[in-house]
Amino acid sequence: MKGKDFSRTYLVDQSPETVFNAVTNVRGWWSEMLKGNSAKEGDEFEYRHKDLHYTRHLLTEVIPDRKVEWLTTDSLLTFVEHQTEWTGTTISFDISREGDKTKLVFTHHGLTPSFECYNACNQGWSYYLDESLLPLITSGKGKPDAKETSAAAKSPAGS
Repeated sequence: MKGKDFSRTYLVDQSPETVFNAVTNVRGWWSEMLKGNSAKEGDEFEYRHKDLHYTRHLLTEVIPDRKVEWLTTDSLLTFVEHQTEWTGTTISFDISREGDKTKLVFTHHGLTPSFECYNACNQGWSYYLDESLLPLITSGKGKPDAKETSAAAKSPAGS
């Protein structure tokens, strides 16, 4: 086992450009309700899942068709005692060619078994990666969290 950080590796037939474009389309695989931008170095975005999970991410490294890295600058996980344990962790997507395939390595650096949320976060990441990001890469259609339609979920700006 290489390290204890949560990590997943995928080999796909699509080009590095296709994989990169899917990774940076966070609304297309994680949440349609994403606030902010997720494509260029320096972009920041917020992710929220109900009242259970809030995180803010800063894109610290973006190399087209090769790498995307986010720094988690703020977090609130209400289902664990140490609610800010994601703050200061990094999430990387490393993209490379391997023969005639494209290799994607996802790693949440700092998300280790010592984290209280490790099991739940492992399951969450596995779902979004396997059931949403991978299909977005391979078929062009992910399964992100859908926009909430209730009036309470709408922001004053209506977004």
